[in-house]
Amino acid sequence: MAEEELQRHRAPEPVNITVLRARHLRGSKGDGLSSLVKVEYGSSTLGESAKVDSTNDVAAEYNFNAKFDCSFDDPIVLDEIAFKPVLVTVIEVLPKEKKQKEEKTVLLGQCTVDLLPLVRGETKYKSTLVIHSLPGSPLESIPADGPKAEIDVVVSVTEPLLSEDQLKESNLLTITVEAGYSVPETWNPSGTQYMYNITLPVPLNAERESTVVISNGVLKAVNDKEPPSKQKKWPVPGGAQGGAVFIPDKFVQAVSYDEEDGELAGKEDREFRVEVETDKNRVIWNCERRCYIEPSAVQSLQTKIAHTRFWPVELMRMPMPSAAKAKGKEEDNPIFFHGVAYVNLAPLLYPGVNKIRGAFRVHAYNEAEIVEKTKRKGGLAEEAARMATSMYRNASPSIKAGKTGKDEKGGGKDKDKDAAKKPSQMLKPGQQAPDAMSEVEAPASQNLEGMQYDEARTYIILEFSLQRPMVPKRAPEELAKRVAEYIPPRPLFPRRTNGAQRAVEDFHQQVANIGNMVLEEFRSEFGNQLDNGQLPCSNDAQEERKRKLMYELNTSGKYFAFKEQLKHSVVKIVREKYLKTSAFNNKEELQAFLSELYVFLVDQMHAGIGKVLSLEDETPVPAPLTDSAQLKHFAREAEVNEDFGLAAKYYQERLARNRNDADHWFDYGSFCLLINDISKAEECFKETVSINAQHLYGLLLYGVICSVEERNEVAETFFETASCVDQDSVLAWTMLGLFYDGINNDIQAEYAFMQAQKINQANAVAKMKQQQAIEQQANASQAPGGNEAKITEEPASEKAFSQDNQRIRSATSNMQGSKMGSRPGSADQEEQQKEQIPVPESSIFMIAVEFLLEVKATQFCERALAHELLIPRGGPTAVYYVALARLKLQRKELQEAQDSLNQALLLNYQDPNAWSIMGHLRYLQGNMPEAKDCYERTLAFVADAREMHAIYLRLASIYLQDGEFQRAKDTFLLACKHSPSCISWLGVGIACYRLGEMSEAEDALCEANILNNSDPEVWGYLSLVCLQTERQLEAEQAYKYAIKVNLKDGELLKEIQAVQEQVGYGNPQF
Repeated sequence: MAEEELQRHRAPEPVNITVLRARHLRGSKGDGLSSLVKVEYGSSTLGESAKVDSTNDVAAEYNFNAKFDCSFDDPIVLDEIAFKPVLVTVIEVLPKEKKQKEEKTVLLGQCTVDLLPLVRGETKYKSTLVIHSLPGSPLESIPADGPKAEIDVVVSVTEPLLSEDQLKESNLLTITVEAGYSVPETWNPSGTQYMYNITLPVPLNAERESTVVISNGVLKAVNDKEPPSKQKKWPVPGGAQGGAVFIPDKFVQAVSYDEEDGELAGKEDREFRVEVETDKNRVIWNCERRCYIEPSAVQSLQTKIAHTRFWPVELMRMPMPSAAKAKGKEEDNPIFFHGVAYVNLAPLLYPGVNKIRGAFRVHAYNEAEIVEKTKRKGGLAEEAARMATSMYRNASPSIKAGKTGKDEKGGGKDKDKDAAKKPSQMLKPGQQAPDAMSEVEAPASQNLEGMQYDEARTYIILEFSLQRPMVPKRAPEELAKRVAEYIPPRPLFPRRTNGAQRAVEDFHQQVANIGNMVLEEFRSEFGNQLDNGQLPCSNDAQEERKRKLMYELNTSGKYFAFKEQLKHSVVKIVREKYLKTSAFNNKEELQAFLSELYVFLVDQMHAGIGKVLSLEDETPVPAPLTDSAQLKHFAREAEVNEDFGLAAKYYQERLARNRNDADHWFDYGSFCLLINDISKAEECFKETVSINAQHLYGLLLYGVICSVEERNEVAETFFETASCVDQDSVLAWTMLGLFYDGINNDIQAEYAFMQAQKINQANAVAKMKQQQAIEQQANASQAPGGNEAKITEEPASEKAFSQDNQRIRSATSNMQGSKMGSRPGSADQEEQQKEQIPVPESSIFMIAVEFLLEVKATQFCERALAHELLIPRGGPTAVYYVALARLKLQRKELQEAQDSLNQALLLNYQDPNAWSIMGHLRYLQGNMPEAKDCYERTLAFVADAREMHAIYLRLASIYLQDGEFQRAKDTFLLACKHSPSCISWLGVGIACYRLGEMSEAEDALCEANILNNSDPEVWGYLSLVCLQTERQLEAEQAYKYAIKVNLKDGELLKEIQAVQEQVGYGNPQF
């Protein structure tokens, strides 16, 4: 605010417009001509240059300077500089004829100079502009392939109009009004001509708003086609005509329907839009209006958008005004067809978003509706009509020029200030508009003309663009830095230390190296005798060989080289282990130290040589029989059986094998969430991110932990980082949206969900194209004319592949879609476009729900299910109820889970997942007959349910309890076939034992023992098998191990002891 106050008290800054020269001019009487330039700004003439002679080859050197003052006491002045051009008119001066009092002039052409760079902080720039010919001008005769007439203009200021801080904190809003389509049928392009105006409020500062009016709309007929490249027009061209009304190098950019943000961007609206944009009348503006927004106005705009979201854009029609205002009469500006479009500007508050564009429906203007949707009282129509009339008459307000005309001394500026004060006022939260409320209570006249907009489904194409986003998006580098501050990354390799242990290890290494070199010397001296077996082994021969070797080492200098090689490692031991870094005080102390050092070095030399020359073969460490994936499977199996101690053991074993694997820490953290050990889960996810800073799931789950603990700033950093790590992840964007939803940041949540929807739809399209490619390949292989013998000999696998393709084609043909955003062609093309719009298999919220159920993040899962319930698709689906039941099961809310499953089965009675979870529910309730029925029904379906392994195990255990041992054996074998584990093989062993198949039982129990040698039941049944097969020693050993690993099954212990008493052995205690 202090910066703005200083700016307001700043002295006016002159803006200099220097017209340097014009080239390739053509006059009325040949190539030679005299010309001058006239410079205008708004309604003010800044000056005219002197006459300058030129030819087609010689440029007209004007070197004319004009200026106007830019004052800073009112923000509207800077706003005008942003959207008003400087008009330069080139005028030919004809020579005087006899009896002629004044010289005749001919208008050759015009060009407009854009002042926008001044608002962006520039102090000087040069523009080379094309001079657009005027009607009847000699420039019209220039050939199309000839050189265009052009002019050089320099714009400069002494000091920047805005300081560095203002440039950073202010913004520039660009509003582009393109066209209005599906206009009321009563609008006739060939009838009476009208003005078509667009108006809306824009903040000037924290308290004031200005009225933006765009009034150059033209009603065009169906057959009046537009050029492919549509150049944008100035909103206030002043006296510009012809091509000068267009902004140089500014064109309307074509955007596909998929990239629009408006109300009619859906696939169901595309057919309507294609039809009305090609076959009906329309109003064309193609106009760009820039609005300078000072820092306080930026905050005001942001607050108002966050408060109401909707911004009113009014549309009206009015008669063409007369050329001049009647004197002494209050002018009446009648307004017809008053409508309003409610533009949702909330996307401008999305991180990193600085532009929205789309089609917005026009509704009949209604004061009560305006108050309800935008919290504004009063409209802009009357003031906009006055401003449009003023602009039509070239009477724009508020110009402070260095050289002004008499018309400026009137009340133009005051009128414009009033216009800036009068626009509709924003109501504060909780405030009501008395006038609007009274209109609601009193019977108001209906806007019958405006209702025609609703009947015709009129819409306008608008674009709002900011120079920089109001909510900046944090860069991935910044997010990575923040994450590293919260969780420092783990170094890839342990730090090298120079401590005592390291010094001793270096000494061992040097001793080993020297030992190898001495051994090589020995082989070079006595290698031939050694190879021929002629090497004597007597003591004298050994001493002789030692003497020769020492002689060779001394004479060759290698002995001293070896000592030098050892010296550095010995010095490190002295410094690091004995901490001796200074000279000794006396010889006795030195001698005592040397003796101690010698003893230590000799011992370490023997230890080092022993490592290298050890003759005993070390027992190799056997490779583990289970890999990481199997351990994870065993842990999940223990979770299902609610043996959390065993599950933790398996997870910890995975970590013991490899502590640098981020996935191991992540899985253990998910398990800690299941057992509600939040602090340990947080540490696990910290380790995950420290090992791999781009671990998507680790970032998300750490964000979940922080969100649960209400550390929202940290949580936001991690969720946002996840969306940057994988920008095409539906899960990452959905989780970010769920987080923002939890902290009531609706606009950010809306943005995140919108991004997730786009990615999900794009994935569905990519999958459909892949299926179509497979289908086309299959069709090509089945095309007629091929070798019939080859078709007949088609392998079974290829037949199955063709059948799969047939199912894909059938599924694809049943997909529902709508037309793509292209112009209509033939009916076949439109029908083909309808089929090419796929529907994603899962919503973004169900994708998040699946992940959250897997990792046991129940709080966010409940939030995602709530959003899934709000999707307009005719009510909850069976998939929703199944997911809700799984959530309730994790929370041990069994009755609520049963209610959800009943609803799921009502919607889809053949859902295997619903039946399997119903079986788990009955199993946990202890209702084994119904659980058995549900599991058997699940296995009877063609499609498999999730977690078939748990279904096999529980169904087989029920068979064991019921004494159906053969069915139990078969079911356990199915579990072993799909994913073998200790429990599945144990079940096979128990069933075989009960069936009397001792050999098969022993084989199965041995497999179980290999997978987990600390399972007490395995050892107990092995003992039973050995007792039944009369193997006393093995029976006793198995029983001893069963007791050692704490066998707690009382029934099994009683059975073992009964058999031991029967056979008379098996218990070594007796």
